[in-house]
Amino acid sequence: MKHGGDTLSFQHLYNGEILDFSSNINPLGPPEGLKEYIMEAFDDLRVYPDIQYRHLKEEIAQYLGCGATEVVVGNGAMDIIHTLCILFDRVIVPYPSFIEYIEQPQILGKEVVKVKLSEDFEIQPEELLPHLHRGNLLILGNPNNPTGKRISKDVLISLHQEIKEKGAFLVLDEVFWEFCDMDYDSIQLFRGSNHVCVLRAATKFFALPGIRLGYGYTSEAMAKEYHKGALPWSVNTFADAAGRRIFRERDYIEKSKRYMAEERNFMLKELKIIKPIKVFQTHCNFILIQLLQDTEEDLFNHMIKEGIMIRKASTFEGLDNRYIRIAIKDRGSNLRLIESFKHYFKHQ
Repeated sequence: MKHGGDTLSFQHLYNGEILDFSSNINPLGPPEGLKEYIMEAFDDLRVYPDIQYRHLKEEIAQYLGCGATEVVVGNGAMDIIHTLCILFDRVIVPYPSFIEYIEQPQILGKEVVKVKLSEDFEIQPEELLPHLHRGNLLILGNPNNPTGKRISKDVLISLHQEIKEKGAFLVLDEVFWEFCDMDYDSIQLFRGSNHVCVLRAATKFFALPGIRLGYGYTSEAMAKEYHKGALPWSVNTFADAAGRRIFRERDYIEKSKRYMAEERNFMLKELKIIKPIKVFQTHCNFILIQLLQDTEEDLFNHMIKEGIMIRKASTFEGLDNRYIRIAIKDRGSNLRLIESFKHYFKHQ
């Protein structure tokens, strides 16, 4: 299981709809009224989208608190990362992290240096920095997938200073940013830097994985370089329309943040009661769990027979077959998962 969300591959194991805990999507679903708004753009399919995405970038700039000329867009955040990798010959990636950080630059023929996180899955600047040189690209998940860890403000500022002095470049993949407590904003921290790109996406928080809209902040100079390598019309008409609407949904945004904070606290509290598992603290909408006696395959097979799909985490480099990842969903779904866990471990 390279990525979550592939319920179709396991549908034959359960006679009914599978409850998907393997993909980390806002359980509240997309903003109300978005479907009708997107369908109003149907007639626009007859013409190309604006190749510069001017209106879309203006909406994103307002949401991010930057200038429209500092905005980059793409067919999901991974499309932007892929394009940025074209501009650099050497990529440094801490692990465990999202597998595409490693695979995409490798596909492009780039040298990839993998640096292991600490035992508690924290960034170790003293391990990273010796590998960074002028013209290198460092990719960090913030918060990181699958660990759920967010980089502390002080560590991030210090790391950026070192990157700046070395003449390297930092990509902060923050597609789970809105789910986090807002103790700092990376974009405002590094506004004006020529050594950072901060990425976000409509996929997770706005519950629009099918739209494929990635966006982010970088310096105006880097934005120009990015667009030289980006494919034209990478954002389709429906994604363009969605992006000109979702960032105005302030009530939805605040409601989603409150809801996730409440469910995250509930899930962490309930899961920590269950033995024998180790639950890792998380800053976002998923939880990494270490199985102390069982394997991911054993638990996965049990859960899928009960109509629940979890994420086997051994496909993340640095994790073995005793790790799983679960999404945080609505209260009813979360309770169903917890009861299934309790039933499984009670009989082990």
